Amino acid sequence: VPETAAGSVMEKLAQRKGRMDSMEHHGDRVQMRFLVPSRGLFGYRGEFLTDTRGEGILYRSVEGFEPYAGDLPGRGVGPAGCTDQGKTTPFSVFRIQERATLFVPPGVDVYEGQIVGEARRVNDLNVNLTRAKKLDNMRASGRDENVIITPHKKMTIEESLAWIEDDELLEVTPKELRLRKRVLAKSLRKR
Repeated sequence: VPETAAGSVMEKLAQRKGRMDSMEHHGDRVQMRFLVPSRGLFGYRGEFLTDTRGEGILYRSVEGFEPYAGDLPGRGVGPAGCTDQGKTTPFSVFRIQERATLFVPPGVDVYEGQIVGEARRVNDLNVNLTRAKKLDNMRASGRDENVIITPHKKMTIEESLAWIEDDELLEVTPKELRLRKRVLAKSLRKR
């Protein structure tokens, strides 16, 4: 990694129960060797590339087995779960996107209990992405807003496995990856 990024890489791997084995300087680059549990590396590649600004090289191999290193820290954000079944609408996606980073675009079938985004806060955020705009005959100049939708975050299998908690599951189908709650009904989840 570049010498300027070595500190952030060491900090992130320490949070993931990694132990530094060796460190060598090669000019303005640093070669570090860590022993990290395999479960601690799920989802780390994206963070590594961000921290090193794409200049780092990450190589992984299995060293062996060791005793349990302890619990890993959870994510700092909560899931945005869908409350209704149907197709997502641009109107509802536009309304929700300021409170959550969405994993689904408009026009996709969703169901109750499906995780459709990442909320800004740690608690679960229940959202209805199937709500359509109410149409009436009243018109006012400047009242209709332009619906500008930011692109959704496309999750890979590795990112999804790193993202889920104990009460969540990953559905893998030939065409899609879907995150969902273990208990789909919102009323049953609170118990």
